[in-house]
Amino acid sequence: MLQRTTSAIFPIFIILKAFASGCATLTGIEAVSNGVKAFKAPEAKNAGITLTWMAVTLAVLTIGIAYYSHHYAILPNENETVLSQLVRTVFSKGIIYYTIQFATAVILILAANTSFADFPRLSSIMANDRYLPRQLSNRGDKLVFSNGILILGVLSALLLILFGGDTYSLIPLYAVGVFTAFTLSQIGMVRHWVREKGKGWIKSAVINGVGGLVTGVVLIIVAVEKFTQGAWMVLVAIPMLVYLAREVKKHYQSVAEQLSVEGCIVDETSYQHHSVIVPISGMQQAVIGAIKYGKALSDDVTAVYVYIDPVETRRMKEKWDTLCLGVKLEILHSPYRSVTEPLMDYIESIREKYPDGVITVVLPEFVPTKWWHHLLHNRRHSSSRASCSSKKGLSQRACHSI
Repeated sequence: MLQRTTSAIFPIFIILKAFASGCATLTGIEAVSNGVKAFKAPEAKNAGITLTWMAVTLAVLTIGIAYYSHHYAILPNENETVLSQLVRTVFSKGIIYYTIQFATAVILILAANTSFADFPRLSSIMANDRYLPRQLSNRGDKLVFSNGILILGVLSALLLILFGGDTYSLIPLYAVGVFTAFTLSQIGMVRHWVREKGKGWIKSAVINGVGGLVTGVVLIIVAVEKFTQGAWMVLVAIPMLVYLAREVKKHYQSVAEQLSVEGCIVDETSYQHHSVIVPISGMQQAVIGAIKYGKALSDDVTAVYVYIDPVETRRMKEKWDTLCLGVKLEILHSPYRSVTEPLMDYIESIREKYPDGVITVVLPEFVPTKWWHHLLHNRRHSSSRASCSSKKGLSQRACHSI
């Protein structure tokens, strides 16, 4: 009885596996849906026409290759692809054979470029909706989303290194990710039609529902079959990415609420006092420029130096007295060698002294001409900049860099 049941179920698994493998040939057409905005107007109509032609072409090629491979009894070979065997069998090794091989190579190159064309565009859309960092929505000098391209390039290189360039191991990652997107997008469209209830919404909801069911079945089959071959990474990564995207959204919403002017009562009274604080780490031209800028803003300018090393402090004090900048120097002691905390405490003391005043923190710094020069400097002004931020959220202080 058990043997009969197993023999009846086994062909079903074979058919499901073949169905899932066949559906994997559909991956790539999602590039059209991701790039609808790149089409000429009317965008949706032109994208639909392109998607239809792609589906028809793909169906004809897939069915044709499958039929003739069966007709000529061609089997998968580790040293030669099925397409190469089929073309060689039909046309022999001649100009047609090498032409098709060259065309196949070109198509694969274009296919590899698809992700670099669509991921940056998709990430820019998500960034505009505040589910990804806003930098991903910025275009570079070449009018492309450079940040998205760079991130995808780094991640692609890491995957190639991690899997040793073995495409057989990378396919499960790609297939699971694609069919997860297919399934979620179809379910999302069903929810859209049910919620909006526009013209012909029942028909559209049924079509998207059937599509979501089919792609969901394929997703389950591929995930189960390829789970130990790397598919588990995608199943773990996707929930993490969704969580991070939601956290990014929450952050931007929180910032927007803090910056919103709705319900804000504008106080027309002027500040009674303006204090300018210039944190310094030594004597240099950037410090002199910052102090000159501070004196142009207010008559109450104070340079602040955090005492960490007694020798360096004495040298700095001697240079300060020699230059005679006409600005008071405040030396703050830091028993735990922290720069941020003493500076923060000093700013708070000025805030308490002039409750109706405003404080401007001017940070002297220089900008290296080459990116690798940043590695050679301690970037202490970054710590000073951190002290400008409030523990409760956004700062109400002004913080300028000179």
